[in-house]
Amino acid sequence: MLIGELSRQTGVHTHQLRYYEAQGLLEPERGSNGYREYGDDAVLTVTQIRRLLEAGLSTPEIAYLLPCATGVAPDLEPCPELLDTLKARLHGLDEHIDTLARSRQSLRDYIDAAERRVVESGSHA
Repeated sequence: MLIGELSRQTGVHTHQLRYYEAQGLLEPERGSNGYREYGDDAVLTVTQIRRLLEAGLSTPEIAYLLPCATGVAPDLEPCPELLDTLKARLHGLDEHIDTLARSRQSLRDYIDAAERRVVESGSHA
């Protein structure tokens, strides 16, 4: 199938499909006319890519994990260093969440302090 058909079947824009190709996630054949021609398995591959992106994985991580993916979910077969990669990504997300939580608390503290000053200055008027 051509890139437009793959786009229609998956709901993924053609520029994103070309990006996946550039990242080594999709490997179309080239027809004699130079057009990309995708096999029937491309729909499943794009679905797997989208789901792994939704899980917060980067395209290099997905390139590493994609050979381990089976099914639409996708299910990940135990490939070398699979768990290490996933656990490292989860650890990074946990650290980012902790940083965001501290930032949120700091903002709340600044807002509370500013609101107290408004009340204090209003009570003297």
